[in-house]
Amino acid sequence: MAANPEQGKSPGNRRRKSGKKILPVLLVTMAIVALISTVGLGGYYLYLLTSLPKVDRLADYKPPIVSQVFSDDGTLVGEFYLERRTVVPVDKIPKKLIQAFVSAEDSNFFQHGGLDYPGILRAALKNLMTMSKKEGASTITQQVARSMLLTPEKKFSRKIKEAILAKRMEEKLSKEEILYIYLNQIYLGSGSYGVEIAAETYFGKDVENLNLAEMAMLAGLTKGPELYSPIKHFDRARERQEYVLQRMVKEGYITSAEAEHARKTPIVITSLKKMNSDQSAYFLEHIRIQLEAKYGEDLLYKGGMRIYTTMNATMQKAAYENVVNGLKAVDKRQGFRGPVRRLNQEEIEPFCRKVEQGISTTNLKEGETYQGVVVAVNPSKKELTLRVGDRIGTMGKKNMAWAGKVPLLDHYGTDEKKEKKAISLGAVLEVSLVTPDNNKRGAIFALDQEPLAQAALIALDPKSGAVKAMIGGYDFRRSQFNRAMQARRNPGSAFKPIIYAAALDKGMTAASIIDDAPIEFDINPGKSWKPHNYDNKYRGPVTMREALTDSINVVSIKILENIGVGYAIQYAKKLGITSTLSPNLALALGASSVTPLELTSAYAVFASGGFRTTPYFITKVVDGDGRTLEEVVPPKLPVLSTMSSATQEIQDEPEASLDGTVLSAIPVISPETSYIITNLMESVVTSGTGQRAKALGRPVAGKTGTTNDMKDAWFIGYVPQLIAGVWVGYDHERSLGAGGSGGQAAAPIWTGFMSQALANTPVQPFVTPPDVSFVSIDPTTGLLAKQGQPNNIMECFVAGTEPTEYGEDKQHQEPAIKPPPVPWQ
Repeated sequence: MAANPEQGKSPGNRRRKSGKKILPVLLVTMAIVALISTVGLGGYYLYLLTSLPKVDRLADYKPPIVSQVFSDDGTLVGEFYLERRTVVPVDKIPKKLIQAFVSAEDSNFFQHGGLDYPGILRAALKNLMTMSKKEGASTITQQVARSMLLTPEKKFSRKIKEAILAKRMEEKLSKEEILYIYLNQIYLGSGSYGVEIAAETYFGKDVENLNLAEMAMLAGLTKGPELYSPIKHFDRARERQEYVLQRMVKEGYITSAEAEHARKTPIVITSLKKMNSDQSAYFLEHIRIQLEAKYGEDLLYKGGMRIYTTMNATMQKAAYENVVNGLKAVDKRQGFRGPVRRLNQEEIEPFCRKVEQGISTTNLKEGETYQGVVVAVNPSKKELTLRVGDRIGTMGKKNMAWAGKVPLLDHYGTDEKKEKKAISLGAVLEVSLVTPDNNKRGAIFALDQEPLAQAALIALDPKSGAVKAMIGGYDFRRSQFNRAMQARRNPGSAFKPIIYAAALDKGMTAASIIDDAPIEFDINPGKSWKPHNYDNKYRGPVTMREALTDSINVVSIKILENIGVGYAIQYAKKLGITSTLSPNLALALGASSVTPLELTSAYAVFASGGFRTTPYFITKVVDGDGRTLEEVVPPKLPVLSTMSSATQEIQDEPEASLDGTVLSAIPVISPETSYIITNLMESVVTSGTGQRAKALGRPVAGKTGTTNDMKDAWFIGYVPQLIAGVWVGYDHERSLGAGGSGGQAAAPIWTGFMSQALANTPVQPFVTPPDVSFVSIDPTTGLLAKQGQPNNIMECFVAGTEPTEYGEDKQHQEPAIKPPPVPWQ
């Protein structure tokens, strides 16, 4: 039997032979996989190269820039933006600040070509040793690439793109150009983009005026702008400042002595408050809506527009302060409503932390309202200890006297039904700062209360229609509804001057006699209307002047009945009233709703000598490149001293010109009628319902308005240079309560505003037109008074309408209006 040749071979030999067969296969497989991977990676790399954004566009760096709003004297009053940024050239940025950022973020910036390979290796080793990803190695160039050219997605592919773009950027841009983009683009917290806005926000300075201590603190924000914010976390900000100073010493940018001096330099955190947007919020919102509709979002929020407005910054501030203070006065007359809420002891700390987060400044502002928690009560001294955020202060008896007798309880909790107004431990109160304490100990507070009522104020230049100030409510953050322009409310007696002006143009005079006696109108079978006077008194025959001065309702209704409701409505429209007016006699009492802007604009016709102008807010708009997009040319009115009805000329409608849009001023009533109704309203101020306005100490014409149950309070008044209207009331109509009349609630706001607004404006009388004459009359008859006759007054008339008979020859003139009861109109 033949032997098998395989039988003599060992198993080891067989395995070696088998291994020799597998190895080539494995090598071939690995080579194929490597080839495919290389091709794949190469293809992916080529795909990235073709899909990446172009670096070239960074050479023409144009980031979103703030659009600025200016008042009539060039004061910055507002900004529109998505990112609050002001771009500054590199040569305006201090060298030490650049070095501080480079030391903190990318010490090899001036040596590498976009990627810091030693830094990448160092970071990788640290992350490996700590088993974390805390250490980053992105260069400044990579950060610019990420910020400007890539999406914020956190993927490995983005890191590759970032590296490629960084290399490309270094080839296309100089180091100075990269720094220019980086330092203007970077977000540094508190809504600040770029080093210029950050310097203003934290230190109240332009970037070129920063000292080394401030530069180091600013550069330290890059690690976490909110975490290391000097406003909220000053101690943490100091730690980062120290880190940056150490890095600057190590890199040789500063000496140890310079670093030590910077450490000892006091840091004052204060914002460069170029404006107070809170006080201008309603005005700014109105023009924002207009501009966005006309120019679009991109141009408005990113285009660096310069918007010039009619606003007078001083007047706007005065409007804001007087509306806020006036509403608080109205609210406090209604009494203390009790604590906002009550906390138990465990809830105080988290509540105070939340309050502190909402305080945007390092120190509390005098006069500002904050929420404070009662942490101690001394009933014997009538004194409270309060905590407002992280600050402690006290409030004594004097500073809460307006609230009356309020129980002070030195324990937590209370019976809400029995002691709703009681102030106990844990009570949350609205308080205003009286005396600050920058060391966060010992501030003095006063009890405050956020008003529930609202108000509106609008001020115009009567000769042009330019809106000089506008407030649409107590707090724009709480309610964006602009009551000055959008709220239609009954004007009450503030509508009467329109009726009286219409009567003057219907042949009545300021001396016309009307019988102030009860009247009754049949509305429909079984129902009648018996209007009455505000004071429920009837004076008998009175002149038109007396009727308007004392705001006599019955006489106003009789005047309206005499001239006709339809005529009065058309007259009101001629003055600029656009709201629908109810065609009935209640119109004489202001029973049809109008907006404050409408009514103030109508009064402006009287103030301007009979011209109706169009209220406007914007005078000029310039784009980021300096091109004028629009410009308004205000109307030119004749000089009143030489103007008469015979010389009035109707101007053309607005027309486009090389200079912009020319606004029109249309004569709608005679200067004589305008002057006489103005003169009548001067009496309202000197001896009638508007006497609070006398405090202005100059010629003033105006009229109060109060609706049923004191739901609305008005005062519209003017001097030759300025007109303003004020409305006060609740959004959901209810009584303003005690002191809620036009003379008590609205007139003080108006007077306070006008006193401040006109502080540097010369006193001017109302100019008498040539065709107005003054004669001495007997006010009991409305007829001429003889020389030496007692109680006579000087009255104004349109030339040719003066009385021709003497009053002492008659007991009294027959009333100009003595109607029998008539059906409701």
